Amino acid sequence: MTLEISSILVKELREKTGAGMMNCKKALQETNGNFDEAIKTLRQKGLASADKKVDRKAIEGLVNSYIHTGGKIGVLVEVNCETDFVARREEFQELVKNIAMQIAASPEVLYVKTDDIPEETFFAEKEIELKKNDLINKPNDIEDQIILGRVQKTLKRLSLIDQQFIRDPNITVEELIKEKISLFGENIKIKRFTRYILGS
Repeated sequence: MTLEISSILVKELREKTGAGMMNCKKALQETNGNFDEAIKTLRQKGLASADKKVDRKAIEGLVNSYIHTGGKIGVLVEVNCETDFVARREEFQELVKNIAMQIAASPEVLYVKTDDIPEETFFAEKEIELKKNDLINKPNDIEDQIILGRVQKTLKRLSLIDQQFIRDPNITVEELIKEKISLFGENIKIKRFTRYILGS
């Protein structure tokens, strides 16, 4: 029987270690909810150290293409790692291919991460939310919270790393990248991408 773990405990472990949500939940289940033991488990697997690697320079990697069946959607993507050795690994090449497929399957996605979204897009979305009728008579502080929450939700729809991974909806693309950082022991970054749609 699998031990039920509270989402609060999972969130706390995630914040402490930087490991993905599913990895945190699994570590807590394996250690019968023992927080300190779960941290040790994640460290042993290398998952807790992924966040420490995200600032390291990544200038090697691959540019890969994906053409969707029927030839009406195509994607070019650049994914970087730290060494040519990792770039040549089959697992890294599979990761890049999966990311290209993710982009093809996510028509709303325009940016790698929300930090890349221009300020004017943020303000334009905020303006749209301000005009919605369901905010009439709401106190100003509540109205601001609702608007910010809605805008952030919209911006996340435009961000690649915030999408649920198509091959495993239990994790996001960002969590997938962190898992691979742990696997390879190197920083990995999605640098840029272009989506081509026939006739547009």
